[in-house]
Amino acid sequence: MSLSSMSQSAAKPLAGIRVVDFTSMIAGPYCSRLLADCGAEVFKVEEPSGDHMRNGRPLRGEHSAYFGHLNCGKKSLAIDLKKPEGQEVAKRLVAASDIVLENYRPGVMQRLGLGYPALSAVKPDLIYCAVSGFGQTGPRAGQPAYAPVVHAASGFDHTQFKYQDGQDRPAKTGIFVADVLAAVYAFGAIQTALVGRLRHGNGQFIDVALMDSMINLLVFECQEAQFPGDARRPLYVPLVTRDGFVIVAPVNQRNFEQLADAVGHPEWKTEPPFADHKTRVANWDLLMAEIEQWTRTKSARACEDILMRAGVPCSRYLTLSEAIADPQVVARGTMAYAQDGAGRFLVPNPPFQFADGSVAIDGRVPALGEDTRDVLEKILKMTVGEIAALGERAVISRV
Repeated sequence: MSLSSMSQSAAKPLAGIRVVDFTSMIAGPYCSRLLADCGAEVFKVEEPSGDHMRNGRPLRGEHSAYFGHLNCGKKSLAIDLKKPEGQEVAKRLVAASDIVLENYRPGVMQRLGLGYPALSAVKPDLIYCAVSGFGQTGPRAGQPAYAPVVHAASGFDHTQFKYQDGQDRPAKTGIFVADVLAAVYAFGAIQTALVGRLRHGNGQFIDVALMDSMINLLVFECQEAQFPGDARRPLYVPLVTRDGFVIVAPVNQRNFEQLADAVGHPEWKTEPPFADHKTRVANWDLLMAEIEQWTRTKSARACEDILMRAGVPCSRYLTLSEAIADPQVVARGTMAYAQDGAGRFLVPNPPFQFADGSVAIDGRVPALGEDTRDVLEKILKMTVGEIAALGERAVISRV
């Protein structure tokens, strides 16, 4: 695997688009990394002490692979936005760019003089995307909210709790679904706004909320909450094998019939309680228990091989380390190398591939503020003296 699988001759689709990225932590940086993967020039504006994620584990020396995963392919500028001169530098950078992305709590950018009204005045066709926990409007807009809080507030955690048997409380949160989901929605919204600007010439303000993103994830559950029924939804459960677990998903009649034959119970296809879809759903837990009697006699790999050959969706439960090394993942180039001051490490490419190979990570992870001088000189056309003066007044650093 190489730093980029991009064809040398293929232009990246967002080449020439500039993004001023005022985000930190996860949701905003993941969105802007996707934009960078697609070829946008992303200026990551960090406070002089740097994005908090620069200290996020796992650390290799002073370098965070967590930070690198979210921020490779960007240019880092260290600017003190609390100082008027820093705000002026930011405005000039926005005037020379296309997109602003920020994930401060609502109101912070306005207090810095960098809200949408102020920035659209210097760049009328600006696309400005604000990512926050509860959105820019409504009674909870100003409340602090990280992904675990939104998981609880959105109904996601309670839904998962309802689906578990034998638990007395919702599960712990370790995977920040809301951050990644909101980042992907923001990425899509920005693309839509770019198309709108191309077609109609106008800029756009985009308000992306983690809360809204999580509610959008709960498709069936949104409707069931309004129109509850008596029957429990069929749940796909881990089934015990000799050396682990598998999941089996006979989602339609054909899958079920293939399953019945594969596990040596062809009578299930014609006899109660599984013969037709309605009774099978009513006896779903019994069906899973019967399948488990078969899986218990075999290894997880054997179960997967037998059922997949029969056309029945099935998978072993892999660790992430195993999944990254899976031949399918390797064959697709899902993972690629990034590099920072501590060396190389793997990060996922975008979860979409362009036929010309033009979309992939740029593996360079920027050091804090290392691109400040270059950007101020080449894009803002500032003189060496002007840049030095900003450094002396601690408006910028690492120049």
